[in-house]
Amino acid sequence: MEYLELITIAVSFLVTYLLTPALIRYLKRINLIVKDQNKEGKPLVPISGGLAVLAGTFAGLLVFIFFRTFITQETFGLILNDTQLKFLFAGMITLLIITLIGFLDDAIIKKDQESSAGLRQWQKPILTLTAAIPLMVVSAGTNHMTFPLLGRIEFGILYPLLLVPLGVVGAANMVNMLGGYNGMETGIGIISIGMLGLYAYVNGSLLAALIALTVFSALIAFYFYNRYPAKILPGDSLTYLLGATMAVIAILGNIEKAALIVSIPFFIEFILKSRSKFQAQSYGHYKEGKVKVDTEKIYSLPHILGKTGRYTEKQITYTLILFELIFGLLIWVI
Repeated sequence: MEYLELITIAVSFLVTYLLTPALIRYLKRINLIVKDQNKEGKPLVPISGGLAVLAGTFAGLLVFIFFRTFITQETFGLILNDTQLKFLFAGMITLLIITLIGFLDDAIIKKDQESSAGLRQWQKPILTLTAAIPLMVVSAGTNHMTFPLLGRIEFGILYPLLLVPLGVVGAANMVNMLGGYNGMETGIGIISIGMLGLYAYVNGSLLAALIALTVFSALIAFYFYNRYPAKILPGDSLTYLLGATMAVIAILGNIEKAALIVSIPFFIEFILKSRSKFQAQSYGHYKEGKVKVDTEKIYSLPHILGKTGRYTEKQITYTLILFELIFGLLIWVI
């Protein structure tokens, strides 16, 4: 990895780390706060931390583009030719659109401040579809995919016109389902995107690796504020950003198989949530220092531990992060 990529990662981290406290103050001032459901007394906490992660990501990537354009014209490493630059900006616009849609989702707060009321279920896939348009119009990625067991399949024009939007919409909305615990969404994102970025780098997909590792460093910075006890909640602005980032990495890096493997926990969450017709929440409520989930059945992965009432919020969060790590490691052997 070159010094310029290291500078990019460092800028992403520092901007997110320094901006998040200001974002926390701003969100409190505009009353964009919700109850932290798993805490005693349900304290009010600002929501929509994805804005800080997006800002850090953009700052890092723009610094990279600036240096490559005006200062260094190296002939090794990641070369920003016209095609690479076009794909990079398309990916950045996708992340911008999806984060703003998530912020719009976060901004609709219930009157009792129990949670974000959010967009209607039918509105989410329609709006997130718009985020895929930049990748579609530049025909990002290759026209084939490699699947576990099935091998390589050629899709031709169906790849940019059908599979790209399906990937962006599906990833954003599935990642959005799993969370509700301090540090969980961010921690899972650190593992999934970090592993995909490393996998892309090892396999020579340098542009995908650059985007992944820039988001990865921003997530680490944000985790300092989102870990238990959280000073800010990620909100849909971050979960949509995480899902879209996974899709962008998979598309630009042609590592769809690896992305599908690290997404298995989200597929499981989708199946569990579908049992409640997507009405059940992942979180529970505070009871004697532990988290207790009172649903009749298991409708979410955290419910497996939460229904027992024997585990703290931190324990449930770390267990789910470890669960994601298992699938992150599997991409190296499957």
